[in-house]
Amino acid sequence: MKQLKVILGKRSYPISIGSNIIQKDDIFWPLQPGNQAMLVTNKTLANLLKDKVLYHLRKSGIKIDQVILSDGEQYKTLNEMEVIISALLEKKHTRDTTLIALGGGVIGDLTGFSASVYQRGVRFIQIPTTLLAQVDASVGGKTAVNHLLGKNMIGSFWQPSSVIIDVDCLKTLPYNELISGMAEVIKYAIIFDEKFFSWLEENIEDILSLNNKSIAYCIEKCCELKSRLISLDERESNLRTLLNLGHTYGHAIEAHAGYGSWLHGEAISVGIVMASRTSKILGYLKEDDFKRIITLLKRTGLPIKGPKNMSAASYVPYMMRDKKVISGEIRLVLPLSIGKTEIYNNVDKNIILTAIKDSQ
Repeated sequence: MKQLKVILGKRSYPISIGSNIIQKDDIFWPLQPGNQAMLVTNKTLANLLKDKVLYHLRKSGIKIDQVILSDGEQYKTLNEMEVIISALLEKKHTRDTTLIALGGGVIGDLTGFSASVYQRGVRFIQIPTTLLAQVDASVGGKTAVNHLLGKNMIGSFWQPSSVIIDVDCLKTLPYNELISGMAEVIKYAIIFDEKFFSWLEENIEDILSLNNKSIAYCIEKCCELKSRLISLDERESNLRTLLNLGHTYGHAIEAHAGYGSWLHGEAISVGIVMASRTSKILGYLKEDDFKRIITLLKRTGLPIKGPKNMSAASYVPYMMRDKKVISGEIRLVLPLSIGKTEIYNNVDKNIILTAIKDSQ
């Protein structure tokens, strides 16, 4: 088992990564025997992993209740969050309870946001079960629900008490969800680390076949990069914004298509292509690097073209509601080369539209 740490003073927490680590002693730190907790998961995982996790929680002496939500991005709403809050109140959970998120990014976000507001804030633990959540969504404390007009528009920063990443959970994952998670992995490499990008080019087949050594290294590398960044910029006032590469375009696709129609990673993959093309038009990103990005996304099985029924102009209203917009100006994260990205203001809207059109 590998262990990393997110350094945030008194709110620092461990990230444990390994195979079948759910059964290890004290893995559910900071829970102690006799503590009260609520496991939050969805209907799919209730049939696959819930009983195993409940067994080990009870074996650790935890008084555990459970709430099972509907499965899918379209259920990342205030209504589902109310289901969690109601279950906590019905079971008489007090301010010393701990919520445990067993699932992907949707469950992690719903649970984290509920933890941040229940009785003005209680602890929560992340047990991410999808690749996307293991490499990105479970670490960093960004929690939110969607609104019809925009993704993740209602939320809070609320750090977990610990993150438990069991790579064996990925064996239960549908293949298209595994591929979707790879968009965030590739994103990290483009933003921060050309050597990691080269490693992905060489090992993509091993990762997708869930080779234990390759997938564990891949997750560890992404968590390491993200923890370092969060320690420097917890609330996304500067550097952490770089993690939004591809998201301004990608969130527009998700909102327009209807949440759940496109997997998050699929939309982000197209968003990365659009951001890269924008950078290439502006003369920053070289053709060779652009081709390497496109090729790796294609080899992974990710889409590189946006929805055919979504015009370039229809992206703009969603992009204008993006959380990075300041004083009515779209701010974009653009790759300058593989391993280097920057945030740009005032990019000409015609260039943005051209990049979108050329990616359809």
